[in-house]
Amino acid sequence: MSVGQRIAALRREKDLSQAELAAATGVSRSAVAQWETDRVGQVRENLSRIAAVLDVSVEVLLHGDAARGGETLTGDELALLRLYRRCGGPERTALVREARRLVRLSGEP
Repeated sequence: MSVGQRIAALRREKDLSQAELAAATGVSRSAVAQWETDRVGQVRENLSRIAAVLDVSVEVLLHGDAARGGETLTGDELALLRLYRRCGGPERTALVREARRLVRLSGEP
């Protein structure tokens, strides 16, 4: 299965129209149609946004269900990781401390 076919299948699983996926990712409906038919388009530049909307990892978009084998990152998780990596040492420490505080507030172990 191609990347475009996976995008189309995952979009349908989420019960989204091409127009809804387009609006959620900030592109035109025709861009989504191009992605889904594997025509030239800017799919690579939009993979993290597509993954976030479809609630899968970029790896799943690129490699399919085989990428779901272990623990994979969703779009939001990837975005957090990218932000973490852009922070310096003190900011990373503060970010981790805040994340731990939020987990405690949520009641998760």
